[in-house]
Amino acid sequence: MLPLRLTVVVSSLFFCCLFQPFCLGIRSFPTTDTTTTVVTTNPFHFSEAPDYRNGAGCPIPENNNIKGSCDPSLVHIAMTLDSGYLRGSIAAVHSVLRHSSCPENVFFHFISAEFDPASPRVLTRLVRSIFPSLNFKVYIFREDTVINLISSSIRLALENPLNYARNYLGDMLDSCVERVIYLDSDIVVVDDIFKLWSVKMGSEKVIGAPEYCHANFTKYFTDEFWVDPLLSKVFGTRKACYFNTGVMVMDLVKWRKGGYRRKIENWMELQKKKRIYELGSLPPFLLVFGGNVEAIDHRWNQHGLGGDNLNGVCRSLHPGPVSLLHWSGKGKPWVRLDEKKACPLDSLWEPYDLYKPRNNHFMVHHGGGDGKNQEIDQPWSFSSSILVGYAHDLL
Repeated sequence: MLPLRLTVVVSSLFFCCLFQPFCLGIRSFPTTDTTTTVVTTNPFHFSEAPDYRNGAGCPIPENNNIKGSCDPSLVHIAMTLDSGYLRGSIAAVHSVLRHSSCPENVFFHFISAEFDPASPRVLTRLVRSIFPSLNFKVYIFREDTVINLISSSIRLALENPLNYARNYLGDMLDSCVERVIYLDSDIVVVDDIFKLWSVKMGSEKVIGAPEYCHANFTKYFTDEFWVDPLLSKVFGTRKACYFNTGVMVMDLVKWRKGGYRRKIENWMELQKKKRIYELGSLPPFLLVFGGNVEAIDHRWNQHGLGGDNLNGVCRSLHPGPVSLLHWSGKGKPWVRLDEKKACPLDSLWEPYDLYKPRNNHFMVHHGGGDGKNQEIDQPWSFSSSILVGYAHDLL
């Protein structure tokens, strides 16, 4: 006879195997179970962010209380959350809240990898400790969803399955979420996110993003693609322009209805058979949406600040106003700042950094036999509480 707790967990896992779409997310509410191991601090040691509150004239949530992700007054933002880019993600969230006129009406949807070293549950607790009043939910992204569709890229980092999580937002997020802003983890917002949220989309447009029509579009695909008359015909009737997928407004109603996740997967399957591009997750988006994007002001994606990928040369801002800074490319501001090799624009990222260095360890509480908690200093190690994560949403 299995103990009751183990029986519930096993039953939950069995349920997940049968009904996988219902087990993609874990809620961000805290646990009060003191008999199990509970992380109370973290190896990253971030400072708690200021408590940002709504200004005058903000939309009033239903019942004067934001509950869940279905409230129509909410602005929805989706981001990935992983231990490798965690410092960037936290700074990005901080920047959104700091400049938002209605920070209490912003809801974050964090996508975390199934086997991240920190585990989705640890990351959930960490976010809650840094942003105690933040409205958010953490979803578990199953890497086996996309791993067999990923082909080799010019940079190993581009092969990370989490880069493809944006393809599955329509499936993972609650069906009541009809629009979402997708943001990469290496950005900071220096304007009110409600302005981006309010962008009007054409009746046929599924995504909105800044377009760059002066870019050499042909370089994003191989010669084999362009010499094939059937493949190159894809852009025959479209004026395709480059757009960066790190900042997108997505109409999830149209996305789901149009089956765009599957359309992207079709191109990825073809790539496995016939190499038609070299860059990871960007080209499939260009193939599906290039030439059919709601053009958003360039101020909302001043990208490329990571520098020249080949020579590591620092870059300056594009001409015009700035609402969002994007360190796309190889160089990340937190790495360069730590190495004392910062580019001039990295100083614009630094005010949003909440990271405070400390020794690489963390404290855990164990419920002792005498009913008292015992603090134990443990090294940071690769672990996964995915079992607990799945059960958490069902119990």
